[in-house]
Amino acid sequence: MQYLSIGRRALTSALALLALSVPSLAQEWPSWRGPDGNSVSRAQGLIDSWSTTGENLLWRQDFTGRSAPVVMQGRVCANGRAGEELIDRQEMVACFDAFDGTKLWEFRFNVYQTTVPWNRVGWANLAGDAETGYLFVQGVGGLFYCLDSKDGSVVWEKNLIEEYGFMEGYGGRTQTPTVDENRVIVTFASTNWGEESRPLHRMYAFDKKNGDLLWRSSPANSMADKNAQSTAAIATIDGRRLAIHGNGDGSIFAVDARTGEKVWGFKLSKRAINISVVVDGTTVYASHSEENVDEGSMGRVVAIDATGSGDVTKTHEIWRSPLGAGFSSLVAHDGKLYVVDNSANLHALDATNGHELWELDLGNVGKGSPVWADGKLYVTEVNGHFLIVGLDEEGGRILDNEEINMPEGRFAEVYGSPAIAYNRIYFTTEEGLYALGSKTADRKVPALAAGQAIEAAADDAKVATVQVIPGDIHLRNDESASFRVELFDAKGRRISKTDSANWTLDGLQGTLSPDGTFTPDPKAGSQTGKVIAKVGEVLGSARLRVLTGLPIHEDFESTEVGSRPNYFIGYVGRWGVEELEGVEGHVLAKNPSPVKIHRHITFLGDSGDHDYTIEADLMGTKTGRKVADMGLLAQGYTLDLKGAQQTLDLYSWASALRMKQSVDFAWEPGVWYRVKMQVENRGEHAIVRAKAWKRGTAEPDAWTLEVDDPHGIAKGSPGLYGFSPSSIYYDNVSVTPLRTQP
Repeated sequence: MQYLSIGRRALTSALALLALSVPSLAQEWPSWRGPDGNSVSRAQGLIDSWSTTGENLLWRQDFTGRSAPVVMQGRVCANGRAGEELIDRQEMVACFDAFDGTKLWEFRFNVYQTTVPWNRVGWANLAGDAETGYLFVQGVGGLFYCLDSKDGSVVWEKNLIEEYGFMEGYGGRTQTPTVDENRVIVTFASTNWGEESRPLHRMYAFDKKNGDLLWRSSPANSMADKNAQSTAAIATIDGRRLAIHGNGDGSIFAVDARTGEKVWGFKLSKRAINISVVVDGTTVYASHSEENVDEGSMGRVVAIDATGSGDVTKTHEIWRSPLGAGFSSLVAHDGKLYVVDNSANLHALDATNGHELWELDLGNVGKGSPVWADGKLYVTEVNGHFLIVGLDEEGGRILDNEEINMPEGRFAEVYGSPAIAYNRIYFTTEEGLYALGSKTADRKVPALAAGQAIEAAADDAKVATVQVIPGDIHLRNDESASFRVELFDAKGRRISKTDSANWTLDGLQGTLSPDGTFTPDPKAGSQTGKVIAKVGEVLGSARLRVLTGLPIHEDFESTEVGSRPNYFIGYVGRWGVEELEGVEGHVLAKNPSPVKIHRHITFLGDSGDHDYTIEADLMGTKTGRKVADMGLLAQGYTLDLKGAQQTLDLYSWASALRMKQSVDFAWEPGVWYRVKMQVENRGEHAIVRAKAWKRGTAEPDAWTLEVDDPHGIAKGSPGLYGFSPSSIYYDNVSVTPLRTQP
């Protein structure tokens, strides 16, 4: 990762205006759907037209992205991609002065262990917090950062793929975080360890200030698609604060925003939901463009009564419309629901009954979500268009339609939504970041907001939920971890008067003190289990993955046939220990997937591991014309023995093949090979080395491959890789720290 501070002059000027700040957050746009989470702005006097050559164009800056910007504290910030040469390609967050466009800072980080293509990097929108000034970004490869918007410094970070089993989708659709009260909520498909190893689209809520996991929720029972991008919307319904999102199983779920408890579910589609719902009062509006669950037609817009509980699919639908809108989220305002379908047609529906009032052609491809402001809709169309649509009693009419092109003449892709702040309009494109508005608009910047107080329960409230914090951690077996509890009533209101918790262990060896401090037994090695807190008759728990740290030696002899070491994480259902004919003892097998998705990775260490060597015995097989690929993972890098190509490859990004090196390496199916990989940090660089040889023969003195990565991945868990249209076997895995530099 790289952090670069670029300028202070304009930022200092903007912050000097804090004394003139307005009291309302309406002047800022801290999330991609605005201060109220509904893509409605309270700004007035906004422009009706503009031009790329100058009319009402305040400034433009070089920037490549497909996300919506957020605007707060005099800064406009966005997620995107940067790097002209293949070796330099990275995901990037950048912040600019909202008034004159001066770049203030940028933060670049690597993309790895993913098949997301380059042009889809920077998909997720940032989420800003009006209390702390923090920015939250979920990268396409599962890196999750909390950044300080003042200078781009990292406050805390998570490697979601190595800590929670984040599953990336090739399409690159990445969920935008949601900030609410003291937490930041993210959703993603995951395959963790233990009871959460089953692939599902889950929700995770972290403490926004320090990254502690507050709760996790698995509202679905299955997953149709891991490629989903719905953002959770927050609403208080019948006195209960809900986080409502579209899931990878095709449902709309409402969970308690403070505890993660599922409140209701509405099955809508046979595929994943990509839009974000909009809530108006007690009505939730949602849409999709895949096959409907109750008939063979494609797409639907629905209004859902949000006051129910349980499965409300058949009981709480208010109305439906046959429109197919699968990507652009809906906007509700003044009794109308605005829908942009996949073909970029804008529809206005009566929000009370779903009847269509009018339709307007905006272009060809509808992906970006519209924003309502000042009696107009500001909306983007993928093929380089930014449109301003006037609204009146007669319908909608296009007031302005500007086309943005790349220097070579083709249109610039535009996927993100506009942001409206300080009476200005901001949006990102493949070609640049734009700020539109009147040059006479004011420059007032509100002060940071006070924190949202979590609603307190009544003094006599009964405990319904015991929340153990942090809720899921990795711990080395020479460390201790302290846990605390938060108590909530049945409506998710915090109970401030706490009784002492009774602490116990489930599946873990170690000691647990009365204050909730757990110390693992170092003799137990790597282990998984739970710390349980009981208050009254109510239980809560936290999950622990305890690791020995380096060195690691795993021969699978102590693991039962049909299972895998319990501390492995990520796609663990695709790996299992077997007894192989002709081989003494146990081996780890990766067999062909029954659903024909054969490429998987699994991790056996900690996301903070660095500077180590991993080696293992590998044997691939051939079934008909199908032959496996197999390899190792080290610190974010992949070593791949490719069967069909008969090569030994080293790379960090499977689709972009950044820093890839390859040599011919003929290997035979049914023969064991010893494979070795090493990563050494040298400042910002990482030196990655690899070799392979037939087991039982002498190890080569020299490394077969050696790459100097100028944008080194500084840390990452060791692991195993396999593409298994035919079976792959692993044995005698060893991970050792570098003790001396070569």
